[in-house]
Amino acid sequence: MTEATAGGAVSDQQPELKRVMGPGLLLLFVVGDILGTGVYALLGDVAGEVGGAAWLPFLIAFAIATITAFSYLELVTKYPQAAGAALYAHKAFGIHFITFLVAFIVMCSGITSASTASRAFAANFFEGVDVEAPKLVVALLALAFMAALAAINYRGVGESVRLNVILTIVEITGLVIVIMVGFWAFTGFAGGGDVDFSRIVAFETGEDKSTFMAVTAATSLAFFAMVGFEDSVNMAEETKDPVKTFPKILLSGLSIAGVVYVMVSIVAVALVPVGELKDSDTPLVEVVKAGAPGLPIDDILPFMTMFAVSNTALINMLMASRLIYGMARQRVLPQVLGTVHPTRRSPWVAIVFTTLIAFGLIIYVSAFASSDSIAVLGGTTSLLLLAVFAVVNVAVLALRRDVVRAGGHFKTPTALPVIGFLASLYLVTPLSGRPVQQYIVAGGLVVIGVALFFLTQLINRQLGIRDARITDPTHLGAGPD
Repeated sequence: MTEATAGGAVSDQQPELKRVMGPGLLLLFVVGDILGTGVYALLGDVAGEVGGAAWLPFLIAFAIATITAFSYLELVTKYPQAAGAALYAHKAFGIHFITFLVAFIVMCSGITSASTASRAFAANFFEGVDVEAPKLVVALLALAFMAALAAINYRGVGESVRLNVILTIVEITGLVIVIMVGFWAFTGFAGGGDVDFSRIVAFETGEDKSTFMAVTAATSLAFFAMVGFEDSVNMAEETKDPVKTFPKILLSGLSIAGVVYVMVSIVAVALVPVGELKDSDTPLVEVVKAGAPGLPIDDILPFMTMFAVSNTALINMLMASRLIYGMARQRVLPQVLGTVHPTRRSPWVAIVFTTLIAFGLIIYVSAFASSDSIAVLGGTTSLLLLAVFAVVNVAVLALRRDVVRAGGHFKTPTALPVIGFLASLYLVTPLSGRPVQQYIVAGGLVVIGVALFFLTQLINRQLGIRDARITDPTHLGAGPD
């Protein structure tokens, strides 16, 4: 366990992490972390922006994610340590507040992602039991689901990781089923599947948007489906030979996810009219209903989707609570948030704190923000992470002057971070067609973090603690033993 000193530094009296992840396990981690809630829950919203060409925003999101992944690859092979974006911002700029802000925004993206998953979990539950539940009841189930995740998180990281492996297999299986149902329908054996390939190339934009604006708005939403690859850099210290392993595995994982998303989106729009996809909180269930009406797959998929989105939620709430714990232990957030349970050895106060924020998000979007809660939460997640990606793309160029091992790490072509920065920055701005509600949610979360930061600084001064800062970002994601 890391300990904060009076000056805010963290002692480093601990052994190195065990390198247990080879190429196979790392690939499973990357693919499992990317695939999940995005395509299960937001495919209909993406189709609602651009019509049948829903595959295009996913393809563009894949391209932007891959460009940024090249920046992550240079940095993770140059600095093969945990902490990811916070570490890179710390090394590139050396400004304490920027390091904190990046870490807090990454934490917030985890909570918004988990909240998206919880809302999708509730929608699929009622679809599975064939009950038309009012919005309030769906929100209550989402809150109960989030509370259950907190309980699992409280029991400890060991239980969480074991459950994650099972859920990863389930979420991949669900997407494979959707693709197989599509092929089943395309061959004409579906017994009633209405296949219309003309929809795949049909652009249908609403609200008087231009085609370009509709595509960028859909891409900013589809990007939520591609996030997750950046989490893998936090496993650098537990990966065998990360300098050689990461480039091939990370790009392979992204490519697998990109191919799956494009295939699923083509199957979906070929089988289901765009209007039906847009109006459904469970779009992939509509796809299997249309593609295999004689098979009971549509009775099973809602429950598989529940397991799949649970994986997204579990990973992200685990990450968020550990980041809060790490920042509290380094005294840049109130020290009480670093409290560890004496028997479970889990950061229970940080778990409660992050869960309460998730509760607030679910209640807000259900009651005030929009009739489409999943789109607001998913879009906010992509907004937050695109801002982080913009910083990472700048950091990789700023750190070119820092030579750690000549020729010993991956180096991305200089043009790619520039393109990645411009693309990420554009998708963050309102010019991309992003709804104002996403800025309200993201801004509220950042305000909470900034307020807590300065409150902690004030408390530290009162206690005579000077120069409390994130001295080593690699400790941020490390929960208690």
